[in-house]
Amino acid sequence: MGENKSIEDEIAAVLKSMGKDDELIIFTDLLGGSITNQVLRVTQGRNVHVVSGFNLPLLIEVIMADAHVPASEVIESAIANAKEQLVYVNKLIPSHSDD
Repeated sequence: MGENKSIEDEIAAVLKSMGKDDELIIFTDLLGGSITNQVLRVTQGRNVHVVSGFNLPLLIEVIMADAHVPASEVIESAIANAKEQLVYVNKLIPSHSDD
């Protein structure tokens, strides 16, 4: 918190440490948000996957995935599964006004 580093500098340091066969998955909060835009600016043409609008089930599934499965497959499957976790819970509860 005390340091004033830009996200571009932070990502550049990570990218510099990556090997040519390494892949990086970056999760951002909002599609079109400033962080997502900054990430895209510095990662274009790199072996980087950017996932925006994530939720906890998606993050857990990606982290726990088999390292031998291609990242793109893991991400697509995790997104599909995470969408199923978005539920309006009130609609699942029976209404008491029907009594």
